[in-house]
This record gives sequence, structure tokens and C-alpha cells, in this order.
Amino acid sequence: MRFLILLAAVTLPPLASEEFSSRLYPALEKAQCRLCHNDNGVASSTRLQFPQASATGEEIERFGLGLRALVDRSHPAESLLLRKPTNRVPHTGGERIKPGSAEEQALRAWVEYLAGLPDAPTPLGRAAGPSRKTLRRLTNSQYNQTVRDLLGDQARPADQFPNEDYVNGYTNQSDGQSVSPLLAEAYGRAAERLARGAFRGGDPHKLIPCQPSAACSAEFIRQFGRRAFRRPLGAAEVARYERLFEAKGGDFLEGAQLVVETMLQSPHFLFHLAPGNYATASRLSYFLWDTMPDEELLRAADAGELATPAGIEKQTARMLSDQRAAGAFDEFLAQWMRFDRLRNAIRDSRLFPEFTAELVSAMTEETRRLFRSLVWEDGNFLQFFTAGYAYLTPDLAKLYGMPSPRQPWDRVDFGSGSARAGVLGQGTFLAVTSKPADTSPTERGLFVREHFLCQVVPPPPAGVNTTLPPVTDEKPISTRQRLQAHLSNPTCAGCHTLVDSIGFGLEKFDAIGKFREKQEITIYPTADELKSRKKTKPTAYKLDIDAVGTVRGLSDSMSS
Repeated sequence: MRFLILLAAVTLPPLASEEFSSRLYPALEKAQCRLCHNDNGVASSTRLQFPQASATGEEIERFGLGLRALVDRSHPAESLLLRKPTNRVPHTGGERIKPGSAEEQALRAWVEYLAGLPDAPTPLGRAAGPSRKTLRRLTNSQYNQTVRDLLGDQARPADQFPNEDYVNGYTNQSDGQSVSPLLAEAYGRAAERLARGAFRGGDPHKLIPCQPSAACSAEFIRQFGRRAFRRPLGAAEVARYERLFEAKGGDFLEGAQLVVETMLQSPHFLFHLAPGNYATASRLSYFLWDTMPDEELLRAADAGELATPAGIEKQTARMLSDQRAAGAFDEFLAQWMRFDRLRNAIRDSRLFPEFTAELVSAMTEETRRLFRSLVWEDGNFLQFFTAGYAYLTPDLAKLYGMPSPRQPWDRVDFGSGSARAGVLGQGTFLAVTSKPADTSPTERGLFVREHFLCQVVPPPPAGVNTTLPPVTDEKPISTRQRLQAHLSNPTCAGCHTLVDSIGFGLEKFDAIGKFREKQEITIYPTADELKSRKKTKPTAYKLDIDAVGTVRGLSDSMSS
């Protein structure tokens, strides 16, 4: 049951509205309540759901009034709305609002206000307003594939664009797709180079559909524009680009180059703006191919065939049989599993000398081969998490303690006694969720929650000390023991209980994916210790590993 629907037709007195919007709602945002209580947060199944961060004032008002469902009208002080965020009632998120604080006073006042509202709310009396349309632009990968298919350019210019933001695990989320001044400049430079390259030496990629002449310019604009904008151009658009074409004084190739350069900087090229059936064509194409629609897909949009489920199914079957689909699925996997983070990972070379660029490349390829085999060979995708086998190179086999394959990338079975299975047992996952010198149960559990269970776990509250107890010669303790500091802190425990308990179950795999029975800790002498000769050599300890883990919220999920 959603609060935005619960009391969708009520109005809020102006003074109460101002009090909630200006005082309490910012306090709830500061407490990061929305990061769990949203569509895909860890508290998505509860009755409390916050509006989007971009919510209008009216939507915030409705949300504030909807909180009435968590108020005990007979005993307001006992309301869940008051007792849960202050952790007086056990709260998964821990203490988000400190008892006795000004924030709690604002919350208590709002609870009292809601408790006193009459049973029959007053109609809202005004329209909710138009819904906002989600606007997405081409990702860097989509840009590269699009200019490849549009212009025949293989240079991957978007690799030089500013780094993309990952939102909810991917780069195609509208919240992370603003166009910064740096990106706008990059678009301009790329458009200039691409247009110049497209007509270097004439028309090598056959972009001009007719014999160069005055009549041909309009035809070129219509045909190229239809492909670049993923829809037909209107008469006014064609005329506008014809005037631009003519600015080059009759040199056909220079005019065509200017049109291409301009179109590549148009919002109609950079953003997904095509309407109707052409929008469907683009959504299919960028979803299944990571690139622009081909002529067959645009023809289906012209004919209205994409307005029916049968038409969409026909095109989908055709597109999945095309090799471009494999590339798009590879791109999805790379983002889902954050290959970029693995490629940029650093490991202490004293502890992990075998962690090289070649090993990292083999790790991602191992994951890619398992994924491809399940997707394209009609496998059971659950085996992505449970497979008792892997596709290995000799280096990976050595890392995993397995027999070397007869030839690189042969399938190797782990055996019934192995603790390794599926992607959770692969170097890709185990290394991308570790630190330079050791594992991180928190990062591993967080990755499982956010990438595999599609939940959002909020970051630590501002000002919270996240430093773990140091490891010393006087007190050499395991990572699990060090993390008890978080689990014993009410402010931290709510979220760390959700993630650390998962990561603990993977503690027998080290920071690059090698199996270990003991956690080996090396304590190096500090500069002061070396100077005073109090300690001149590193000391090593082998600690017992408690690898019992569980996924809180899932029954029968305990592992060891």
C-alpha cells in the first residue's frame, strides 16, 4: 500500500504544510530515510515509501499527510512514526533521529498534528499536475556504437568523454545523466572530428544517397537525419538544415560535413526523444543492441508494426539472432558486475604479487564466458550463482587451486567438496568487493544487496566515525572481530547487520579470490618503531575464520 495513493485527495492547512516541508521533511532527508524507504530500497516492502528526490511541493505535502497511517491516534507517543526512527522500537536502519533532539521535537509535533486530524479528509481541490517524463541521453557505450553504425567510425570517441556516473548500478539512469560543460565541449569536439572523418577522401561510407546536386542536398538531409534522429524529419527541419547546407557556398561535401557536425550535437541525436513507434524502435534497439535502430526496425516503425505485441515480438526475435545482441549483453554484464572497478583495483603487491593486469583481464573474461553460456546456450540463469564449474585459464586455475585446463577457457568442474560456486566464487566478484590488503565483508554484502537483490542500502550518516579498531601486535584480531565495532553501535548496526552478515559467509576467500583456511595478517613496523629499533621486522599471524553468514530477510540463507 503506497502512501501517495492512501490520501491522494486531501489538502493540508498552509501553516501545517509549511511546518512539514520546511522543518520535518528536511530532517527526514538528512536522516537518509528515503534511501531505504523507496521502490527498490531495503525497506521497499514496508508501508512507508518516500517520494522521489525531485518531488514537487504538492507531492511532499501529500506524503506528509500520508504518514498518518503510522500514527496511533489514541496514543500518539506510541506511534511507529515516532518510535521507529528513534529506535525505541527495533528498527532495521538503527537510530536515524536522536531522542531529545530538535528533529525529534519536529517529528513529535507532526505526529500530534496528524493524530488530531478528522476522520474524513477534505478534497484536495486542485489537479496533481502533469507527470514528468524521464529523459535519457546516449550512454558513452551507446554513443560509440551509434557513430559506428551511423558513420562507420570505429574510433570509440566516447572513451575520451568525462567518466559517467553510476546510479543504481548503471550509467543509463536519468538522475546521473546531466550534461556538464565538460561533456558539452566533448560532444562538440567529437562531432567536428567525426564529421570531418566521414567525408575524408570523398564519401567512403556511402552517406550521400544520390548524385551531388542541389536536389540531392535535401534527400541527404532527410535520409541521414532519419537515421541520426531515429525518426523522420519534418519539412521545417529539412528546410533549416538546407539553409545550413547552403552556407558552404555550393561545395557539396563541405555542406554535408557541416550538416553532420550539427546533427551530432543536436538533442535529437544525443537524447532519446523519438516519438511513438520510433520511440519503441529506439528502446528495442538500445536495449537489445546498445546502438541505433537499423533500417528494418525503422521500416517497421514507419509501417506501425511496433504498435502491436506481435510486431514487437517479431523484431525482438530477429534482433536477438543478430551478433550485436551479444555485444549489448556484454555491456550490461560489465556494468552490472562493475568491471570498471576491477580494472582500476589496486592490491598490495607484497601480499598479492600475482594480481596483475593479465589476471584481472582473465577474471572478467571468466565471468563473461559463464554469462554468455547461460544466455546464448539456453541455460538456467540461476546457475550464474550456483554453477559448480568455471571456464578457466591456467593462471585462474592456479589461483583457485584447481587442475590446469587442457587448453585456455576449457570448462573445469569444481568438485563436490568445493566451497566455490557461481559468480560469488569468481575472482571478479571477490576482488571487486575487497580492499588493497584484505577482504571487505561490508563491500561484499553491499554488492549482493544492491546488485543481486536490487535493493538500496543508505550510506553512513554524516559525522559517523567509520574507523575500525586497528590491528596491533598486542591485539591481532580478524576482520569479523573488527567489524563488531559497527554492529555494537546502534547508529551503524541497522545497515551493517544487513550487509556484513552476508560478507561474513565469504570470508574464506581472500582479496583476490584465493581460498584460505586462515586469515593471514602481517603487521609492518612503523617509522617510529624502525627508528627506535623497537620493531625491525614484520610479524605475521594466522587467525581462525568464522565464515558463518546469512542474508537477513531470507529464510534458510545461513551458510558456513
